[in-house]
Amino acid sequence: MTDSTRTAHSTRHSTTRRNVLRGTVATAALAATTTAPAGPAHAAPPAGGGPEIGILLYDGFSLLDPTGPAEVLSRLPGATVTMIAERRGAVRTDTGDVAVVAERSLDEVDRLDVLLVPGAGNRGTVAAMNNRTLLDWIRRIHRHTRWTTSVCTGSIVLAAAGLLDGRQATTYWAAAEYLEATFDVTCLPRRYVRSGKIITAAGVSAGIDMALYLASLLAGADTAKAVQLAIEYDPQPPFDAGDASRADARLKERALRLLEESQEQGQGPRSHPGVRLG
Repeated sequence: MTDSTRTAHSTRHSTTRRNVLRGTVATAALAATTTAPAGPAHAAPPAGGGPEIGILLYDGFSLLDPTGPAEVLSRLPGATVTMIAERRGAVRTDTGDVAVVAERSLDEVDRLDVLLVPGAGNRGTVAAMNNRTLLDWIRRIHRHTRWTTSVCTGSIVLAAAGLLDGRQATTYWAAAEYLEATFDVTCLPRRYVRSGKIITAAGVSAGIDMALYLASLLAGADTAKAVQLAIEYDPQPPFDAGDASRADARLKERALRLLEESQEQGQGPRSHPGVRLG
């Protein structure tokens, strides 16, 4: 085989992820055009002009809390998703194994359409709820948001900022009692709870459910469904063990111990032994 033949052969068979993904869709679309009646044309949405979404990072956050919703919300037409922290740079998770880069500092952001506050382990949550700079910024941003949201114990941070007074909310299952006992909040055992323009999600994975609901509010149900399919979100876990209301005491204790050990391994012992947030 000559070099030119080899190049041509390679070109014919080379592909990209976009081509692979588009192949089946294009085939189905072509088949549909041969059978479906002509309908009204729909203009493509204009580029840009979508919601500005800011996700707050702070030391000790739980990795999926911001990244799960970011995967969903970054797919919305025209949306921008920005990671924000007190200072630009890498911010470590609760286990200390992974860091996510904050592209903007608090001082650089004064308006957002959507604010998302993730949860954390005990040390991270307690530090955030006592961080006056963080809480003041959350309050300022909340005044102008279309939606203010949280995942997991991020609701405790919102409560510490005074945003959940007299409201219904949800949080991580092991933190629900603490949230209700410490703040003027009625905690509901749901995947997500909307109260006015505030939407709180339960623990970790529930942030994806909340983000899809938020996507429907921002861009419509059809777009949210398309995003759900785009990320192939169809959870079918191998175990029926994710609902705390149906878990026995032994499994709950084991779950919390695993969390604590993973957090302590990366960042030392819990800083507030009187509070068990999960």
